[in-house]
Amino acid sequence: MPRASIDTPRPPIAILIAATGLGPLALNMLVPSLPGLERVFATDYATAQLALTSYLIGFAVAQLFYGPLSDRYGRRPVLLAGLVTFLLGSGLCLIAPGIEWLIAGRLVQAVGGCAGLVMGRAIVRDLFDRDRAASVLAYVTMSMVIAPMLAPTLGGHLEAWVGWWAGFAFVIVYAAGLLLAAHHALAESHRERREVALVPTIAGMMGLLGQRAFLGYALQAAASSSVFFAFLGGAPYVMVNLLERPPAEFGLYFLFVSAMYMAGNFLAGRFSARVGVDRMILVGCTVTLIGPLGLVFSLGVLSPVVLFGCVGAVALGNGMSLPNAIAASVSVDPARAGAAAGIGGFLQMAAAAATSLAAGALLADSARPMVAVMATSALVALLAHLSTAGTKSRFSE
Repeated sequence: MPRASIDTPRPPIAILIAATGLGPLALNMLVPSLPGLERVFATDYATAQLALTSYLIGFAVAQLFYGPLSDRYGRRPVLLAGLVTFLLGSGLCLIAPGIEWLIAGRLVQAVGGCAGLVMGRAIVRDLFDRDRAASVLAYVTMSMVIAPMLAPTLGGHLEAWVGWWAGFAFVIVYAAGLLLAAHHALAESHRERREVALVPTIAGMMGLLGQRAFLGYALQAAASSSVFFAFLGGAPYVMVNLLERPPAEFGLYFLFVSAMYMAGNFLAGRFSARVGVDRMILVGCTVTLIGPLGLVFSLGVLSPVVLFGCVGAVALGNGMSLPNAIAASVSVDPARAGAAAGIGGFLQMAAAAATSLAAGALLADSARPMVAVMATSALVALLAHLSTAGTKSRFSE
């Protein structure tokens, strides 16, 4: 049953899809170009990868603030402010004269881009109960994943045809159109505002972190996401430098991974309300673990088909587990749904930044470090869910 009152306007689904997809779009657009940035800015791969890591850090930290701010001031104004910030950061990236400016621009871009992700989750939670929110989030995520699915392919081809900077021009146009649409068509979904004060806000966040159910869902989502981001941090190096494949080919293979994520989202949307959140998370975590285990036994015969085939299992599992974990985490304390979305997003992106950086920095002449980080993250995700499964049913839905 919907949670909001009958006179609450439903947000246009296209705006939620576009806003939720903006951050992943901008993140993935640059991934195929990371090896090329070494040549453009006369730097090494580890430094060029900071354009990815700085984005993940900004994406993580900003979510801690967007959640409480949206609980106080509403979802709509916070989303609009985030879009303006994203445009400013993208413009800085577009004109960056050196790698340091590009890294700084990516940080600002991420701070703005994560607003759509947090607000999309919070708006859905404003309108639906837990199990129904899981289904709606799954469909929204499945639909919005089209943008980041195409981003590596588009980014790789734009680099080949125009240059590394063309991806930033593309996302500027995208974000500008979204800002106009949101300004004119997005209504406010959060009616019960609460004051934002430092001590109570911190106390509320600590209270959420002290609830075993919330922590279990949030850590599981963070670890599951880390499996994919470890791949994202190391795969461009593996494909271009170790397997000697062009950036555009990375983008083409990535289409399969994104399609598998969409398939997982579809399964979550179709079955979550029927079989329950916790069962879907368990199945998703188990499927996710299969991917890195397959890579462990395939290192001696690694090829693009093997690499992306195994990561396809990761994407399928994440597609099933993440919408359910997110919906459950923001349902532990519905009065603090915005804060819960922010904390959960922070943990996801902080873990993603750490594993992405580790996977990329440790790579040399073998894909083994990347695979080790992926396998460890997948195992942690499953254990986090199993360790708290017995406590989750006690929380209201």
